[in-house]
Amino acid sequence: QVQLVESGGRLVEPGGSLRLSCVASGNIWSIDLMPWYRQTPGRQRELVAYINNNEQTNYADSVKGRFTIFRDNAKKTVSLEMNNLKPEDTAVYFCKQVIVKDDDFTEADYWGQGTQVTVSS
Repeated sequence: QVQLVESGGRLVEPGGSLRLSCVASGNIWSIDLMPWYRQTPGRQRELVAYINNNEQTNYADSVKGRFTIFRDNAKKTVSLEMNNLKPEDTAVYFCKQVIVKDDDFTEADYWGQGTQVTVSS
């Protein structure tokens, strides 16, 4: 069974920084795409950033230059470094990992439980 566990969300003042992490565990053969999403009440989940297995990254325009996504394949972890946070970054952040299992070699999307980031003074 594959599980994703997120950590790092908390209350932070505008201009502050946070690092979110997402660790996968279970019967994993390989991990391809590792995106981060965020969601606020009444709105659709939006893509914040992603990194693929070639270390290529992509960011939403709203976070370019402030957020950095990186991965550690050995630790099965994807992290999101967030700097110069703004109140509009307040949301529940979700990680997703596209994982191939090592038992049947099927590929599927797995989601973390979400972690709350609140940017407020």
